[in-house]
Amino acid sequence: MAAEETASHGLPALAAQGVHKRFKIPEERSHTLKERALHPLRRSRHEQLHVLKNISFAVEPGEFFGIVGRNGSGKSTLLKCLAGIYRTDEGRIWCNGRMSTFIELGVGFNPDLAAYDNVALNGIMLGLSPREARARYKRVIEFAELEEFQDLKLKNYSSGMHVRLAFSVAIQVDADILVIDEVLAVGDAAFQQKCFDVFNRMREEGRTIVLVTHDMGAVTRFCHRAMLLERGEMISIGDPRDVADRYLEIAFGREVGYEDPSVGVARMGDGTARVSEVWLGDNREEGRAVAPQSEPLTLKVLVRFRADVLDPAVSLTLLNEHRQPVVVATTTEDHEQTGGFHVDEWAVFAFSFHNMLAPGRYHTLVTISHRGDGVNVIDRFAGGLSFVVSGLTSSGGMVEIPVQTDVTRWGIWPGADVPSTGGVL
Repeated sequence: MAAEETASHGLPALAAQGVHKRFKIPEERSHTLKERALHPLRRSRHEQLHVLKNISFAVEPGEFFGIVGRNGSGKSTLLKCLAGIYRTDEGRIWCNGRMSTFIELGVGFNPDLAAYDNVALNGIMLGLSPREARARYKRVIEFAELEEFQDLKLKNYSSGMHVRLAFSVAIQVDADILVIDEVLAVGDAAFQQKCFDVFNRMREEGRTIVLVTHDMGAVTRFCHRAMLLERGEMISIGDPRDVADRYLEIAFGREVGYEDPSVGVARMGDGTARVSEVWLGDNREEGRAVAPQSEPLTLKVLVRFRADVLDPAVSLTLLNEHRQPVVVATTTEDHEQTGGFHVDEWAVFAFSFHNMLAPGRYHTLVTISHRGDGVNVIDRFAGGLSFVVSGLTSSGGMVEIPVQTDVTRWGIWPGADVPSTGGVL
C-alpha cells in the first residue's frame, strides 16, 4: 500500500505489538565429528538470551522515527525484526508500504566485479527490476562521485568508496518506508552533507523513515519522535530531545559521583572546612548526570565545617575535557559576607546560571577560602562531580552564545579594493 493510501486509511506505516525476541546460546558444543560419534545422545544445553521484551510502538506515514539505546539494548535486532530478517518469538509486526533496509550497506557486492555490474545486481536485490537497476546506474555513480573509478574492480576500492557506492544504490529504491541502521552519514564531510540533504528531501516527500543511531544530534535534528531501548525494554518514547536527554543520563549515569581526588589539583587547605559532596540540579537525590544546553543549570556544594569560620568564600570552577577552566563563579560576587559557621555545621552553596556551555564533559573544582584575597585556602577539592552537557549545536568553541548576524551589500566600487566609509559603517 502506498504512503498516500496508508495515510488516507488512517493506518500506521509501521507498527509492532508485544514483540519478544530470544536467542539460544549453547553452553556446550561439539566441535568435531569425533565428539559427536563418541557422544551421540548428549543433549546440548542452551541459555536463553532475551533480547527484546514486549516492544510496542507505531510509526505514522511520513514520520521520521528514531530508535536509540546503548550497545546491546536490542536496537539492531528490532530493526531486523521489522525488516523480516529475524522472526519474532512473540508479538506481531505490520508494514504498510514498500520497505527498503539500510541495515548493512553493500551486502551482496562482488569484489571481483566492476561498479556497473555490482550496481545492477545490488539494485535488483533491493527490489528494482533489471531494467530499472541499469537505467539508474549513471545517477548512482554520479552521486557516489566515483566516475573516475567505475571501471575498477571493487576489491581495489577503499572502504569509503565502497560504502559511498552502496549508499548511492540504496537511496535509488523507490520505497515508502526506509529502515536505517547507523548509516545516516558516510564518507567525508562533503558527502555527509549530501546524505543529510537526501534524507531531508525524503522527509519532505513524505517518506517514512526509521533511524537507529547513537548520534543524539541527528535524533534531535531529524526525528519527529524517538524511542529509547535499554536491555531490550522500551524505556521512553516521545519528544526527541527528552529521549536524547534520557539516553545520556543512562549512558553517563554510572559515572556520577566523586572522582579520584588525585585527578587534577591535589586537595589542600587548612582543613577547617571540607567539601563533602557536589551535585547537579536542585534535588540531591536525583543524581543527575546530564545538563541540557540552553536551559537553567544549578550546581550545589555541600560543606561541613570542622571549626568556627567567619564569611568563607566558596568558588566553583568548571573544567572541560582538556582540564581548561571554562566557568569560574564565586559567592563573593553576590555575598561579600556569607555569615558565621560553627563547628560541625553543614551548609549548601548553590551556583545557578543559564547553560550556554558547548556539548561535552565537564569537571568541578571547588575552593573554600577565608575572607580576604582568597590566598588563605580552607579546602581545594578537585574530586567533585563529572557531568555531561547535551545539546544540538557544537561550533567548536567553549560556549554556545546566541549571535545575531547581518549582511550589508556595499555594491560595486570601481577603482578601489575597499570603499572609504569615513569611519562609519
